[in-house]
Amino acid sequence: MTNIHLSGRRLAAIGGVAMLVLAAVIAVMAMSANAASTTLGVKTVKVGSTSEPIAVNSKGVAVYTLSGESTKHLECTTRKCFTAWPPLTVHGKATMASGVKGTLGTFKRDGFTQVTLNGHPLYTFEGDGNKAGVANGNGIVAFGGTWHVVVEGSAKAAQAPAGGGAGGGW
Repeated sequence: MTNIHLSGRRLAAIGGVAMLVLAAVIAVMAMSANAASTTLGVKTVKVGSTSEPIAVNSKGVAVYTLSGESTKHLECTTRKCFTAWPPLTVHGKATMASGVKGTLGTFKRDGFTQVTLNGHPLYTFEGDGNKAGVANGNGIVAFGGTWHVVVEGSAKAAQAPAGGGAGGGW
């Protein structure tokens, strides 16, 4: 039988690596939670002080775009951004229900396939708690632009609430 002796420093290094691997697995699982959300639909949700029909994923969760971002010019590229704004991902083909206008597409990035609308990557917002009927992220300025829910009938973003939205801080 062989005895294995690990110094405290080596044991700490192994523990640190294990924590990084665990964090990566959790991040991938969070992004994969959106993977089943292949249908883009419409639901009336309170955005700021008014209720309006907006684009939602298959679970009824609000879908957002980041101003100035496209598949050719990405702004949300860090783990911090992906944690706050999980990309809307798919395995296979994305579909669109009636009520949302535009061209639905996908593109591959960072090991996953993200859904786009008119060439703009789509995201959900961690601050919505993955709950249907909630749109707390509209108007937040973070990660190189302003986040907007997609309104029914077009790929246009909803107007930010008066006062500049919920602010940055991300």
